Amino acid sequence: MRQNPARRTALLDAAIEVLAREGSRGLTFRAVDGEAGVPVGTCSNYFRNRDDLLLQIMGRTHERIAPDPEQVTEIMRAEPSRELVVLLVRQIHQRMEADRAGYLAMLELRLEATRRPELGRELTKAMSEVLEENVRFHVDAALPGDRVDVVLLYLAVQGMILDDLTVPEVLAPYRGDDLIGELTRRLLPQKPNDHR
Repeated sequence: MRQNPARRTALLDAAIEVLAREGSRGLTFRAVDGEAGVPVGTCSNYFRNRDDLLLQIMGRTHERIAPDPEQVTEIMRAEPSRELVVLLVRQIHQRMEADRAGYLAMLELRLEATRRPELGRELTKAMSEVLEENVRFHVDAALPGDRVDVVLLYLAVQGMILDDLTVPEVLAPYRGDDLIGELTRRLLPQKPNDHR
């Protein structure tokens, strides 16, 4: 297997574009080579098989949609509050809008994971770790709400993102920022130590 990290990343980014646009059936080594603008056969030099490619796409999508750590550090200088949570959730939505292909590829990976047990195990592990990191971050930062509140917020935002990516006209009458603000205000207590 070839080890040029820049070429591997370019191939994975091309694979994400193909997966988002064509779905799982359209994801072939030849399609990835074409999307990346490289000679036919290049993708097969970097990935053992389609399962290997899918697993590595999963890792790359997480890299692409992860928040910028420096930006998070700057934002977290603010006092813990619902408004701070609103800002953090709005940034998730902004990242989704900036990298729609990355999020669509993740949706395709979720569907493919229902048919491929190894991918299902790896995706479950990765997504469980991300959710637990989010819960831990929220609690450690003393943001309003408890662990269950964070999970409920995660589920609600995931549903909004799913509709936004797949049937955007459903939410067209509503502004995403307003929905995020209202959802957060209704779900979380006003202050970190408030009890409902």
